Amino acid sequence: MGGITFTEGSGLQNSVFGKSQGPIRMFIEKRGEAFETQSLIGKLFTVAKSKHYSEGHRSMTAMEGFMPVGENGAYPMDSMQESFEKDFKHTVWKDSFAISREMVDDAVTMNLKQKPEAFVAGYYRRREQFAAALYAGALGAKPKMKFYGKEFEVTGADKKNLFAKDHPSFTDAKFVQSNIFKDEFSNDALMAMESAMQNFRDDNKNVLTVAPTTILIPNDYKLKKDVFAAIGADKDPATANNGFNYTYGRWTVIVSQYLNQYLEKGVRPWILLDPQYSAAYGGAVWYDRIKLEVTSEIAANDANVWKGYARFGAGFGDWRFAAAGGISTGDQLITA
Repeated sequence: MGGITFTEGSGLQNSVFGKSQGPIRMFIEKRGEAFETQSLIGKLFTVAKSKHYSEGHRSMTAMEGFMPVGENGAYPMDSMQESFEKDFKHTVWKDSFAISREMVDDAVTMNLKQKPEAFVAGYYRRREQFAAALYAGALGAKPKMKFYGKEFEVTGADKKNLFAKDHPSFTDAKFVQSNIFKDEFSNDALMAMESAMQNFRDDNKNVLTVAPTTILIPNDYKLKKDVFAAIGADKDPATANNGFNYTYGRWTVIVSQYLNQYLEKGVRPWILLDPQYSAAYGGAVWYDRIKLEVTSEIAANDANVWKGYARFGAGFGDWRFAAAGGISTGDQLITA
């Protein structure tokens, strides 16, 4: 597979560990392939490769657009200006495991299989956890979230959390917008939040083409029931005469069990995403600087040590691709 690079130390093939190199590599590759096919990262972030220490994003305001002119009128000169900037830095991630000579001498096949499978599962699981932790952290009030002892930004280019009530305009400090709401999930709340996102404006107050298509929720049985009840039938579930349900067949639902472990107790958020807007304007961005590199070598204690090294980073730029509901600190979409 193309996602993992293997390097063997000199002398391994001629050592007692030589015959174990191929099977262990196969265990790692097969487990990696299984995780990659199930990964949610490509659905929650725009994934790209990087060749630099970090990647800088500088957004631009929209042009004013075409103007009416008289017969033989002059062409007005339109312009754009730079907006908020965000720098995405890559983090180094490492892990290792060892196969003792005794395991190979005694042909302990179970350990030869379980350790490498658990090793590569740990790598891909950590990526999924990191992605979920960024979204969960952005629902809170702090600009950074702590992930295994290291702090990571959950703010967008405007220095506000991805989900905030007061996203500022680069050109007008008094113009603010919200993408965080109190409303629990319902069919009405879904339609209201979709409409709110469709009304998002750029820094020059131009209406954008935001069109959410994805619903992200934690693995919560009530949320799953409510979401699929709302979008899973072509009739309106809230009416006795079963009026037409225009949300039917229009949504992709992502249920993330990884999201659960990073949410505060009692919080049941639901998040709408526009993946196309995110890809076009740098909403949620994931950079793979160095894909997983696995090195096999013999240590001083005669053990066969397998080391994993990777560099990747992720974060948020333009906040307008997403909105969240079910958060007590948010605005109210539907009034009584």
